[in-house]
Amino acid sequence: MARDEINAFLGTGTNYNGKLHFQGAVRIDGNFNGEIQSDGTLVVGQEAMVDGQIRVGQLVLSGNIRGDVEASDKVVLHKTANLHGNITTPSLVVEEGAVLEGSLMMGKGTHLPESDEIVE
Repeated sequence: MARDEINAFLGTGTNYNGKLHFQGAVRIDGNFNGEIQSDGTLVVGQEAMVDGQIRVGQLVLSGNIRGDVEASDKVVLHKTANLHGNITTPSLVVEEGAVLEGSLMMGKGTHLPESDEIVE
C-alpha cells in the first residue's frame, strides 16, 4: 500500500455518528459527529463537517471542524479550513485564509489533558 493511499472514504452526503479508529489514512467529505482516534492521517475535505474530539498523527483540513484536535505529528490548515476548537501539535502549517477560533499549544511532549486530569 502506498504511503499516501486512502484506506477509507466517507463521501459527500454521508452522515456518521460514533467512534472512528483507523490505521493509515482516512478521508471525510461528509458529516461526522463523534470521536476520531488514530496514529495515521485524517484528511477532511472542503465540504466536510466534523464535530467532535480528534486525536490523530496528522490532520489535513480543508473543511470544517468543531472540536479539539490533538495531532502527534502535524496539522495542516488549507485556505478553506475552518476550525473552532483547540489544537495541540508539534507542527502547524496554515495557509492564508484559514480560520482558527481557539487556542494553540505547540511543542514536543504537548498533549491534551485526559478528562480525569486536573488542569491548574
